[in-house]
Amino acid sequence: MTKGSAVELNQVAAVLACALLAGLAVFQLLLIFGAPLGRLAWGGQHTILPSRLRMGSAASVLLYLLFGHAALARTGLAPALGSDAWYPAFTWILTAYFTLGVLMNGISRSKPERLVMTPVALLLALLFLVLSTG
Repeated sequence: MTKGSAVELNQVAAVLACALLAGLAVFQLLLIFGAPLGRLAWGGQHTILPSRLRMGSAASVLLYLLFGHAALARTGLAPALGSDAWYPAFTWILTAYFTLGVLMNGISRSKPERLVMTPVALLLALLFLVLSTG
């Protein structure tokens, strides 16, 4: 693979990761505002999330923004926040985080969560793996 094609692959991975993270952010916002989608999140115990889990969803939205920025900054599609030296390590941490998410969603008691969120976490883990190795 040439350096130019590796850069393009990383940029595609970053944009795809951002698209998935944006979708997850919208999903979390819907949960915050009371949409009956709770079977797909937080273990699937509630159809409508209680306030403590809505606060977790709000934190998730902020984290997804940070994760998306990290993906874009890692590939040069967004300016770094401070030193760009931490982005390679952070993308590895996110690869591990989403890999753990595959496991956690895969063992959820909620069948809808297992069926929907496990593949999403797997895609994010693979995309961040591409970003980490690129």
